[in-house]
Amino acid sequence: MGFIKEPIGIDFIIQSEPLTDVERKEISEYIKSKKEENKIAIMKKIVKRKPKNTEKV
Repeated sequence: MGFIKEPIGIDFIIQSEPLTDVERKEISEYIKSKKEENKIAIMKKIVKRKPKNTEKV
């Protein structure tokens, strides 16, 4: 995805509606759940790694 160049003399202004308290709370909960899923996935990767061979030959 690239940037859109503004033609000379024209300004692109985007005004979005402010979030409601309910929407803000839903987004926060979604972000928290995704962070937890990511932590769990990272921990699973760490557990799956084979330990280094520390035996002396």
